[in-house]
Order: sequence, then structure tokens, then C-alpha cells
Amino acid sequence: MVSNAVPDHVPPEMVRDFSLFTSPAMQRTKNGDPHLAVACVHDGPPIFYSPCNTRDGRGTWVITRAQDQRRLLQDTATFSSHRSLFASALGENWPLIPLELDPPAHGLFRSLLNPLLSPKRVMALEPAVRERAVALIDMISASSTSCDVMKDLAFPFAVSIFLRFLGLSDGRLDTFVGWGKDLLHGDGIKRIAAARTILAFIDELAAMRRKVPADDFMTFVVQAKVDGRPLRDQEIRGIGVLLFVAGLDTVATAIGFDLAYLARNPKDQELLRSEPGRTVLAAEELLRAYSTVQMIRVATKDIDFEGAPIRKGDYISCATMIANRDPAEFECPNTIDLAREDNRHTAFAYGPHRCLGSHLARREIVICLEEWLSRIPDFRIKEGTAPITYGGHVFGIENLILDWS
Repeated sequence: MVSNAVPDHVPPEMVRDFSLFTSPAMQRTKNGDPHLAVACVHDGPPIFYSPCNTRDGRGTWVITRAQDQRRLLQDTATFSSHRSLFASALGENWPLIPLELDPPAHGLFRSLLNPLLSPKRVMALEPAVRERAVALIDMISASSTSCDVMKDLAFPFAVSIFLRFLGLSDGRLDTFVGWGKDLLHGDGIKRIAAARTILAFIDELAAMRRKVPADDFMTFVVQAKVDGRPLRDQEIRGIGVLLFVAGLDTVATAIGFDLAYLARNPKDQELLRSEPGRTVLAAEELLRAYSTVQMIRVATKDIDFEGAPIRKGDYISCATMIANRDPAEFECPNTIDLAREDNRHTAFAYGPHRCLGSHLARREIVICLEEWLSRIPDFRIKEGTAPITYGGHVFGIENLILDWS
């Protein structure tokens, strides 16, 4: 444990040797279960201090209970979202929008962007989403009786939907996925290089859409007004980068964890095959059990929160994968019950910053599962292979080789 990383105001008894980045189960592990590993924090205190719980090695308070996380995420005056997570990698300080804006500015941009990802808009996108899933799965089943699900399905499917939304073709899909992996999971040098590349790309795309408008997201952003004025370059950049990065990893990873679970649980696989109407409910349970994102807030003032002496500037972690395994919130939280009702999970966060793209993400996951199960016979993890899982700011899975020979 890095004891010198613990600030003086943190009582020694509140320090715990746990990290979503450096704990053993968070390392790249064959057949690992990082979600089950983080669930063990519920055996300890409801709030503790982790000396190293961000990608750059900073300490955070860790909020374990779902009800405490909800309370904290609602209180935007005390717990700010502004961290310049992306910009700080470049030595700059500007927010991802609307994720890193606090009210009232947050509300202005959120209401500007909400219609673009509303349930109505997602419904209009659904035929294209289903068509993409069908095309990829048919291509996989026609050529083999096994595949690397992340490379052959999850990433090409999720990222291509997002690129279409941004108004981009699939031509550079592998390049974009590579940027995303370097940004979210690479070391310092790779991360900075990826951040620079993504930023240059977004700036270039915005400049192009100013000259040649199209019916796409970036054209909407460069033409939009907020408070009666056009958006500033930095605001366009903050929106573009967030949407680009958010679309590169999270949905693909959710699909990967879901298919890994079904590959290991043939009874549940058969249940969803024989009763496809259950897939929507099942997808919610899998979102709960395999949540992938940690949210960080920064204290704007000194506060005693549930016995924790949080001081202005302290980082506070609200990890979805911890809240969604809370035994006070979910009966038998480590049991995956595809028929679980009233599933108040926070896989898409909570409060004003609840994920803007949640409606689209949900439909993508459900459609992908439906089409996979209707087209691929009983599948399992290929003998002699093992998926690799890892923790971090966004949990991940790779080398998921499924076989249905």
C-alpha cells in the first residue's frame, strides 16, 4: 500500500488496500471475475479510502452502498463532475460535455443533446441496428463454427452503430477501436498519443462539417446554439470527444461479458432461446451484474459524509460495479437471475449525469443478444482458450473465443 498517498485528514482505520486498477483481480487475468472480486468490498465498511484508485495513481474515497452513491451523485453542488479527465492527459483543462459540467451549464447542454438520443430517435435507428447485427452474425456463422466475439462481433457492431450516428463510415473502424483501447487501457505514452489523435480527428471533423454540412451529429453540433449563441470551439470539442470515446468501448464490453456468461450457463442460454421475450429483462440483469464504469466526483467543500471526513478537492469513487452488487439493494447480488424484477441498477450512472446514450445502448445489447441466440446454436467457450478480463476505469474482456461446433 502506498501510505504516503494518504492525506493527513484520512483516519488510518479508514484506509483499505483495494483498487479498481491495481488489486490482483483487476490485472489481466485468464478466466477472471473482476465483478465478483469487487463485490467483496461489501464485507467491510460502507466508505473507505483507497490510496491508489485512478488511472494516474490518485487516492479516492470509495462509496460502496448503492443508496449512498445515489445520494452523492444527486448532490452536484457538493460533488462536482469537473475533472478534465481527457484534457488533463494533454496538460489542458476543459470539460467533456455534458459529462464534466455542473449545473446550471450542464442543464443547457443536456437539453440541447437529449433529443439526439431520445427513445423516439433510437426507435428510428433500430432497423439499421438490427440489420448490422444480422449481417455480422450471418457472416460469422457462414464462415466458421467459432469466433473471437470481441473482434468479430462486439466491437464491429457497437462501434459501427456509433460511427453511423456520428456520420462516419466503417472504413476506419479498426483504427478507431485501437485509439479507444490505447486511451482507456494503454500506458501513459499510448494514452497521451491516443488523446492527441482523437482530438485532432474531432477538430478536423468539425471543420469539415462547417464547410460541408450533412445529416449527422457533428453537423448538428457545429450549427447548434446554446443560450442564443453558437457553440465555442472548445465546447464542440468537449461534446465531440465525449460522444466519440463513449461509443468505442462500453457497449461492446457489455455484449462481451453477457455472451461470456451465457457461454458458461447453457440453461440460461436455452431459456432465452426458447423464450426470446425474456431478453429485455435478462439484459437488465446482465447490465447490473456486469457493470463496467467507475464514476469519480470531486468534493467542492469540506463535508462529513456518512462518517467519512471528506475535504475539498478529495476524489470520491462511485463505481457502478460495486453499487450493483450491494446486498442491501439486491437479494443475492452475486447470483445472476435473468428473471429479476424491479432491477434498480445504476449501470448507466444516476442523477443529472445519467448516461445520455442509455436508450441506444440498451437497444444495441438486446438486439445483439436476440440475433445471436436466434442464429447461433448452443455455444460455449472454446476448449483450450480462456477469456482475459481486467479492471480499471472501464472494466474489459478480450480473447473471448466462442465455439458451437
